[in-house]
Amino acid sequence: MTRLLTTAEVARRLDVQPATVYAYVSRGLLTNVGGRRASRFAQDEVDRLVRRGREGRRPSGAIERIHTGITLLTEDGPAYRGRPVAELLDRPVEAVAHLLWTGSPGAGEPFGAPAELVDVAAGAAGALPASARLVDRLRVAVAAASAVDPLRHDLDPAAVVRRAETILALAVDTLARTAPRPGGGSLAARLWPALAGHRATPEQERLLNAVLIVLADHDLAVSTLAARVAASARANPYAVVSAGLGALDGPQHGAASTLAHRFLAEALIDPVGALAERLRTGSPLPGFGHRVYRTRDPRTALVLDLLGDGPVRAAVDAVAAPLAGRPDGFPNVDLALAAVVHAHDLRPDAGEAIFAVARTVGWIAHAVEEYAEPGLRFRAEGVYTGPVPDGRPIATLP
Repeated sequence: MTRLLTTAEVARRLDVQPATVYAYVSRGLLTNVGGRRASRFAQDEVDRLVRRGREGRRPSGAIERIHTGITLLTEDGPAYRGRPVAELLDRPVEAVAHLLWTGSPGAGEPFGAPAELVDVAAGAAGALPASARLVDRLRVAVAAASAVDPLRHDLDPAAVVRRAETILALAVDTLARTAPRPGGGSLAARLWPALAGHRATPEQERLLNAVLIVLADHDLAVSTLAARVAASARANPYAVVSAGLGALDGPQHGAASTLAHRFLAEALIDPVGALAERLRTGSPLPGFGHRVYRTRDPRTALVLDLLGDGPVRAAVDAVAAPLAGRPDGFPNVDLALAAVVHAHDLRPDAGEAIFAVARTVGWIAHAVEEYAEPGLRFRAEGVYTGPVPDGRPIATLP
């Protein structure tokens, strides 16, 4: 008969926490043959799980598939908790945030943050030079606010949701303090002055609210994965958002809308010429193609339809028409976001700020989900390619 192991012995053998052993039982990976009073596990079954873990390691460093119930990507656009995003655009982004965080839409009441927290965040962000981008100010604001929130490490789901409301409110209010006429009310109404220098009309508030909803989450984009890795280490919600903001700050992710904005500025003057120059030089075409979508980005139509007709929409269509049917020849949501920025004469970096504020909603949703998983479950395997000590035997770990 095989030897029976205690929970502690199994945990040591698998190099996991005891709670993870019970998670393996619930997932059918292990069988508890001892009952509730004294858990026992067959050594043969544990050894098979150990071998499977070693054999399943992929030298590419790939990590396990992440099971998530937050966002489903469909041909018609994202679906949040099973609800198509197109059906949510007339709701306040605050309500959709609660849908992503908890599974139930909230009342849509404006989010708020303690004045002392906003003062610290705004003071830290205000120390940056005038040339700093809005996203630079967001990163500093979130980090500064984290340092003065004594309860930031409370990872109870309800506490995380409350802290998420605070983070979004202080982020928007910090940016709004740079505006000559800051607004009040919803997140969209308060964010608009920081982007445009004036208060939003009702139509502009509805537009920005809808864009924030469209961009709130997109499954496991690189910044969302970074946020989940931070959450797996039990980083607090501020740190999770900081991890997301760090991964966001690159030309192939969060800054892509700024590159699309520059390209669209040229296209507004001469769409064919702007396209011809990129084709002549072989330069990448900003705002076109996508790693997930193959024929069209459904979010593009959602945003452009909200924008309506006009010279900016006409420029987008004029550039896209000659590329129709080609691989990666379709406009993506970065170009649609750049179109919003041009159509309403927003700051050139406004697209990045909109994207960052919107995606903060998704990062927190994934953090709530990740906090319920075993900690530190993302451990990629490195394939060492450097020099080894000469003349000595090397014993590597199994």
